[in-house]
Amino acid sequence: MPKNVLKLKNNHLRYIFSLFFLLLLFACSTKKDRWANRNWQALNTEYNVLYNGNIALDKGIEDVKLTYADNFWQILPVERMQVTTENILPGQNRNANFARAEEKATKAIQKRSMNIEGKEKNPQMDEAHLLLGKARYYDQRYVPALEAFNYILYKYPESDKIYEAKIWRERTNMRMDNDALAVKNLKKLLIDIKLKTKLKKQVYADVNATLAQAFLNLEERDSARARLKDARELTGSKEEKARYTFILGQLYDEAGEKDSAYAAFQTVIDMKRNSPRRYIIQAHARQAAQFDFSKGDTIAFLKKYKKLMDDRENRPFLDVLNHQMALFYDKKTNRKQAVAYYNKSLRTKSQDQYLMASNYRNLAKIYFDNAKYQQAGQYYDSTLTRLTPKTREYRYIKNKRENLADVIKYEGIAQHHDSILNVVSLSPADRKSFYEDYIVKLKKSDAEKAAAEKAAQEKAERLARNVNSDDDVIDPVTRKSPGMPTAPGAGMQGKTGADRLSDKAGSAKTGTDMAPKSGGAKNDAFYFYNPSTVAYGKLEFRKKWGNRGLKDNWRISSTKESDADKKSDSAASNDSLSGNSKKDKIDERYTADFYLKQLPDDKKLLDSLAKERNFAYYQLGIIYKEKFKEYQLAASKLEQLLLNKPEERLVLPSMYHLFKIYEIIDKPKAEAMKNKIISQYPESRYAQILKNGVTDPDSAALSPELAYKNIYRMYEDGQFIQTLDALDKATEQFTGEEIVPKMELLKAAVVGKLKGLGEYRKALNYVALNYPNVQEGKQAEEMIAKDIPALEQLQFDAAEPLSWKIIYKVSNVETPVTKAAEDKLRKFAAERTTEKLTLSQDVYTMTENFIVIHGIGSQQKATDIATILKDYKDYNIPLQAIVISNENYKIVQIKKNLEEYLKPGPRAQGPTPVTQDKAKPAEKSAQPAPNQPQPQKGLPPAPGSMPPSAADAKKNQQQIIEQQVREAEQRRRELDEKTRKSEPPQPVDSDDPEEVPSTPAQPVKGK
Repeated sequence: MPKNVLKLKNNHLRYIFSLFFLLLLFACSTKKDRWANRNWQALNTEYNVLYNGNIALDKGIEDVKLTYADNFWQILPVERMQVTTENILPGQNRNANFARAEEKATKAIQKRSMNIEGKEKNPQMDEAHLLLGKARYYDQRYVPALEAFNYILYKYPESDKIYEAKIWRERTNMRMDNDALAVKNLKKLLIDIKLKTKLKKQVYADVNATLAQAFLNLEERDSARARLKDARELTGSKEEKARYTFILGQLYDEAGEKDSAYAAFQTVIDMKRNSPRRYIIQAHARQAAQFDFSKGDTIAFLKKYKKLMDDRENRPFLDVLNHQMALFYDKKTNRKQAVAYYNKSLRTKSQDQYLMASNYRNLAKIYFDNAKYQQAGQYYDSTLTRLTPKTREYRYIKNKRENLADVIKYEGIAQHHDSILNVVSLSPADRKSFYEDYIVKLKKSDAEKAAAEKAAQEKAERLARNVNSDDDVIDPVTRKSPGMPTAPGAGMQGKTGADRLSDKAGSAKTGTDMAPKSGGAKNDAFYFYNPSTVAYGKLEFRKKWGNRGLKDNWRISSTKESDADKKSDSAASNDSLSGNSKKDKIDERYTADFYLKQLPDDKKLLDSLAKERNFAYYQLGIIYKEKFKEYQLAASKLEQLLLNKPEERLVLPSMYHLFKIYEIIDKPKAEAMKNKIISQYPESRYAQILKNGVTDPDSAALSPELAYKNIYRMYEDGQFIQTLDALDKATEQFTGEEIVPKMELLKAAVVGKLKGLGEYRKALNYVALNYPNVQEGKQAEEMIAKDIPALEQLQFDAAEPLSWKIIYKVSNVETPVTKAAEDKLRKFAAERTTEKLTLSQDVYTMTENFIVIHGIGSQQKATDIATILKDYKDYNIPLQAIVISNENYKIVQIKKNLEEYLKPGPRAQGPTPVTQDKAKPAEKSAQPAPNQPQPQKGLPPAPGSMPPSAADAKKNQQQIIEQQVREAEQRRRELDEKTRKSEPPQPVDSDDPEEVPSTPAQPVKGK
């Protein structure tokens, strides 16, 4: 080719490239509205920035779907997306792919936008904003996402992505709990879409699916079903079609339309490989839940599930399949097979925590029904670790587990004590015969264990010998002994790739590791890779060293035991050599005397065992009745208790609870027990309840909580007699309600105020025995053990008086004489300016009251005031005045022993305290008045006499008693404050001297 022609071509190319560069330079501008600019920016935006952004978004969505785990125990959501509540810091993101997609969308908007004269000239900007909104949506930043979608609707109303943007906007609204707004907007959108005939079917499907989710959020199931049907028919995604069909089946199942649900699940199963495997397996499980185990074809059911479990594709779902098999055998009462399949399901280590919890819960129930309470408690513990706290089922299982702790405790006591008492009740000959029979069974069991251990030892030795002789074995594949070097790939000849993969999978499944082998070395594999050699080594170690714990200096930790074993072994060998093998030492466990000498023979100990056994039976009967609703089991425990002839305090409550149980399970027995209680215990409270079954019609319409609140208000107002009457009627009316223990504890407090300490103890004992498993019963038991003995030890004049009172005992405060006297006393208290006096009416007993003047500083002043009120003409009170210290008045109210206080002569002093609080200095005793007589030596002062003498022993004793009283009052104040803030009542003594016993807890709303 001539040089001038080549030169001409080069010039043409140079001109063409220069022209193209100039055109490109002019097209790069985003400020010029020219054809080249618009198309160049659109092309660069679509196939460069947005292309990479959409790729990142698709990867992020795939990550979201892979990490999302469906909860098939609930209605599935339409969209597979895990919403997290954890907060992220600025600059952080939940998924790097979404961050990259947002970055690309932002770059496209910032660098490729052609906003000229208020209009966007780049047709790809709507897609850039749509990508921006999607990335923010999946990153769970819903407010910025909503802003991006709204921008499309505002700026690009003619965009072809307008309907897609509206759908995503409503999805974002639903994530922000604006479901009603989403429904309103989606209904309008559905009407607009119907007018468009050229839209893709997938847009219709997305609108219907999104609207269905909004209806589900609003609990409008019927509307959701209609929308899901349309979405299923219109969607082009096989995964979405299977998911929508499965959700429809769940909705039908929830509505009780079993046939429609079964058909929907069968549709999912029939999709086969067009549906993800998880939906197919769960559809089978849902159909199994509808199976009639009593009338259905069990052979076909077992054949179907065996085929499913043998399918290799279903291996990731063996947890579900084994669980369904366990449920099948559980309902067929084949407990052994059920336990086996539950354990198989657990061994799969499923990621479904509720499925694991269901396995543990069902196993716990099986063990509980078989009276294996210890194992049941352990399985309930495992159940709680898999359940979500603060759920109803979690609280139910936790409550059952706590109650089971009491069952385990009392069942153990009952069985242990019963076994001892039953053997002790036998004659000597029968005892020996009983233990001889036991020894026969024990020998048989020990022989079976020894044979099993021997067989295991022989097997391990045989395996070890085979390992040691492996060098004589020729591998049939390699044609070499194991010790010879093997060429790379040897043993793989003639095997396909699938066979090789199978070999690898088999080695991985068995847990063995293919250790590297060096040629020419014999037995050069790592010792612990071979389980046979490990088992042989363990046996050899035990032979030489015995059972040793894993700890320091293990060689010398059991020297004495080893020496003793060696001596016994040598002695046994010598005996066998000398022909004295028959004289070997006999195991004392095989002699009846070994057991007979351990039986107790002390009558007090046997009585104590019987008492504990009886109380355990009573507690078990109450627990099974109240907590587990196991009425047959509860009846058997209480019946056995009555046959054991328990102490009197357990007889009547047991009979009454048996009556309540028989009302449920056996009406004739209930009537017989009722007549027995009324005839044998006619004056008891139980008999009164059974005879007077009519409730107050005025309170019939009240709820238990409102009734308790009204009664408690009467109690606070000091209307104790009316409170007691109302409590009697309310406990009869609300028998069986959870509020009854609270009412009974309040009744005990009222009884204590009206009838004294003795009746208070009886009332608390009633609460403790009848409600031992609720908070009120436990509090009553604790108060009987701690507070009642402390109150019983209170004695008159044991503490130094801090203030004094004047009391007038009256039978009726409404008589004219009493009212006139009370008016005069109020006038006197108001006119008294030297000290602040107060007047009150205090209830003493059911028929007697006190008019009390409080706030007098000394006994002498109290005596003078009483004289003035009696003799002065302006007052002339006709009632008898009693001067009493604040501390003694408290004792009078607690014990209702005013007559004892008024007896002439010195009163006995309280018991000497055992301990003394040395941390606090002794307080100075009050100085005696000059005109008061001295007390007798060694005796506390009588009412009206001077304080004790200054003798150190007596003074210290008084100071100790004062300190104990103050501590007791402080403890009672704390308990009273605690009970006012908590739900269950706690009737302990108040710090107010006029209130004994203390105020129970405030009424609370709810049970």
